[in-house]
Amino acid sequence: MTTVRNASPRDPSTAVPRGTSPFTDLAQQVRDRGLLRRRYGYYWTKLIAAPVVVAACLAVFVWIGESWWQLSTAAVLAVVFTQIAFLGHDAAHRQIFSSGKWNDWVSIVLGDLLVGMSYGWWQHKHTRHHANPNKLDADPDIELPVIAVTPETAAKHRSPVLRWLREHQGLLFFPILLLEGLSLHASGVRRVFSPGKLPRRWAEILFLTVRIGGYLLLVFVVLSPGIAFVFLAVQLGLFGFYMGISFAPNHKGMPIVPRDMKLDFLRRQVMMSRNVHGTRALDVLMGGLNYQIEHHLFPSMPRPHLRRAAPIVAAYCRDNDVPYTQVGLLTSYKIVVRYINRVGLGERDVFTCPLTQARTAIGR
Repeated sequence: MTTVRNASPRDPSTAVPRGTSPFTDLAQQVRDRGLLRRRYGYYWTKLIAAPVVVAACLAVFVWIGESWWQLSTAAVLAVVFTQIAFLGHDAAHRQIFSSGKWNDWVSIVLGDLLVGMSYGWWQHKHTRHHANPNKLDADPDIELPVIAVTPETAAKHRSPVLRWLREHQGLLFFPILLLEGLSLHASGVRRVFSPGKLPRRWAEILFLTVRIGGYLLLVFVVLSPGIAFVFLAVQLGLFGFYMGISFAPNHKGMPIVPRDMKLDFLRRQVMMSRNVHGTRALDVLMGGLNYQIEHHLFPSMPRPHLRRAAPIVAAYCRDNDVPYTQVGLLTSYKIVVRYINRVGLGERDVFTCPLTQARTAIGR
């Protein structure tokens, strides 16, 4: 892991005055540069393109007909659905419109109708994650059913099979991501039919039924059963893999926060997140998720502004002694695999929170 320290020369005027929230001045700097302004042209282009591209892909699918060449169509659809999921993620974070209702409905149409994922399920889970990233008993993203990302979870060997999987989870991490697409669809369906409060439940049920049922019907009408099953395996597998490798570098392998630790907003979001630097092409491929620190600090910031905000945030964190972590894409994957491998093998305290270490040192 690399901690960035070269964003800009130190400027004493950027330090936080006493009695001021560490986040307040940074937020003002970002706001003054107009980085929280809406980008309607950018997003309307994507919103119009999304259904058009899906329709074009399905038209090509029908035109090709019964053929093993449909596996290339499956791969294209996996990429298209992932990119639409990224757009739904932006809408869910209120990046597109100032109206909460507009963002909610766009998220439902994109997520439920076009991708086949429940917006209500994702929103509940993702909101908890943003509030307490990497915090024990608070962040659902570190409570995974198969992969253990904390020593406590790894110690709970429920069966010989699960024990074996966790002991080899570093090696199996990327292959397991091939099942993530099926898991995302299943989790959404389970959520909309489960008891408990779920706004717009019937809209989600309708859209998921049309999307999943209609999609399966089309596939099995156009293709013979053998090719159809392989087509779905490729499409769902690559979709889940693409989603997984886009979200995995963000927090896994970063410090785990103890249950009782209280952190100010700036440190809670920055120190538990990791950026992945690269070209603008990487920004597109990862849907802006490579700017995870800026996204966690300013969830409603439009995606195109994240790249401009990154050097501002990096410099501010450096001037206020807040670790800001940024690595290359391959390095991020190495960190994640190495970390979960050590957790799976039963190593305790594989990554201690720096603030925990500081608190311990002070008490000695």
